[in-house]
Amino acid sequence: MTEYNSKQAYVRRPPYQLYMSFVDMRNFLQFLPEDKKQGVEADYDHISAKIQGFTIGVQVHERVPYSLVSVVDDGSAPFAFKIDLHFDAGTNPDETLFWIGVEADLNFMMKMMVGNKIQEGIDKIVDGLAAVSEGRMPEGMDPSMFPEGFDPRGL
Repeated sequence: MTEYNSKQAYVRRPPYQLYMSFVDMRNFLQFLPEDKKQGVEADYDHISAKIQGFTIGVQVHERVPYSLVSVVDDGSAPFAFKIDLHFDAGTNPDETLFWIGVEADLNFMMKMMVGNKIQEGIDKIVDGLAAVSEGRMPEGMDPSMFPEGFDPRGL
């Protein structure tokens, strides 16, 4: 397994609040623009999406209240992977040190093709969540991409 660890960033939300945003897979639907929701199905433990004719899904592997949500591929992906979302208590009770760990069973060719993209993607997620928690729009995000009335800064 190849391991990737994102950068760490403080998110201005207490660990329990941030954890609760990620613990239910149905919550991820609210982050999708309306035109991307077609073909996406979710319940408390599982979310799957049909992308370019392929269905890819993840299911919750482990929940450790207020500190970890771990998801694994549901067998539909071209390679096995696990994603760990870490919610560590910060120095202030109203902040969380957030970071993402990924383990992926990538062959050499896949590592060359997607390895950097995985690292860039998880770092961007962490940066974006920290920015949103500070009331800033994440770099490169257009507010019009969100459904009407949805403000990601309210998370």
